[in-house]
Amino acid sequence: MKKYIVTLNKEERHQLQVVVKKGRVAAHTGLHAQLLLHADIESAAWTDEAISKATDVHPTTVANVRQRFVEEGWDAALHRRRTRTSRWKLDGKQEAHLVALACSEPPGGQARWSLRLLADKLVELQVVESISYEAVHQALKKTHLSPD
Repeated sequence: MKKYIVTLNKEERHQLQVVVKKGRVAAHTGLHAQLLLHADIESAAWTDEAISKATDVHPTTVANVRQRFVEEGWDAALHRRRTRTSRWKLDGKQEAHLVALACSEPPGGQARWSLRLLADKLVELQVVESISYEAVHQALKKTHLSPD
């Protein structure tokens, strides 16, 4: 039994048909529009398995699109989610500490600062609670510095 039931009104059905016929939309948007048209309660003969075979997607994709439409609405069902938001790990003051550290003499026994050494030293000096060497790399790249 279907847990999430898609019910489209005439206007929504028409808009989805326009998206499918338009051809100038992202492939996944057109595909999700097709899935929703087939999943509509008016098309009750279509099971998730039948829709997946007709559109050549996994049945889980059909169920996920159906669920997103019911729970989050039209836009969420048609478009991909943003996977992650980009934000800097370091603020300006912390970045200044990093730059000063990168320009200083490397620790004893080291010819130069490595990204991992810089990350470990920032944590040791309690400039940050934790930081990856990749975040150090991105911060140095942003300031046009390298640990060479």
